[in-house]
Amino acid sequence: MTEPVDDTPTITCSRCDREWSLSYELDNLGVGNQSFEQFALDHMRHTGHFPDAVTPWIADCRQCPDGEQFLSEGPARRWAETHVRHARHDVVLEHAGDDPIRVGPDGNDTY
Repeated sequence: MTEPVDDTPTITCSRCDREWSLSYELDNLGVGNQSFEQFALDHMRHTGHFPDAVTPWIADCRQCPDGEQFLSEGPARRWAETHVRHARHDVVLEHAGDDPIRVGPDGNDTY
């Protein structure tokens, strides 16, 4: 007889020195494939930092204190483009060692 396989994803945070099973997100919240992202966002809201292996996209306005963090490029770019459209300020998108991307009113997307 084969033993059951526990393939429930886990996530760790070295700053909190903890590891969590994502069974709650899968079973109780029903977020399915989004369980990792949901946990990472909840962790950030409650602790002020992301867990290990999560590197956010950072959208940072170069003129005012506005800025946000996102788990993927698409939402970060949408936020930047919306901010540029309304405030006409340059926004820089940064992600884990990649070259920064400038989103500006002139439509230029590079540095």
